[in-house]
Amino acid sequence: MEMEVKLADARKTSGISKTERTKAQLGMPRPQTLAEIDHDKELTCIPLSFADRTGHLPNLLADLIHRLRLPQTEKANISIPARQHGDLRRQQGYTVAMVVEESRILQVSIFSTLQNNLERVDFSKVLGDVITIADEVDSQLKQAVLSYVDVGNGPASARSAA
Repeated sequence: MEMEVKLADARKTSGISKTERTKAQLGMPRPQTLAEIDHDKELTCIPLSFADRTGHLPNLLADLIHRLRLPQTEKANISIPARQHGDLRRQQGYTVAMVVEESRILQVSIFSTLQNNLERVDFSKVLGDVITIADEVDSQLKQAVLSYVDVGNGPASARSAA
């Protein structure tokens, strides 16, 4: 998946909605960029529409943008959208391994996008941003997986688990 990333702008932009920020800075996944998911037999064994397969991304990416704006020493916040995504995937029949694979594809997509947009990358911040991205995506994965462990407790129990 390729998204148009402007990491340097993610730290500067303020005063606009999360949805607008997500669309402007990380872009929305395009159908042709989801080839890896579309060809992943493990993930496509559960038939989902494009919207059902990618609808969670704007909220997860908005959380990622928020995290990139925080000081690098700041710990990851609890991601309620990630927990809700885990709940939804569990209800849709995804296994934990499938959720992990989906998260891996998201990380590869983000890093590939950075690679493909090097002319827009602020090299003085890129390594720190990559560390933050990896940490945030892994933290979101943790929240999603908690929905499999904490069945019935919902998003609020994620606060006590983190």
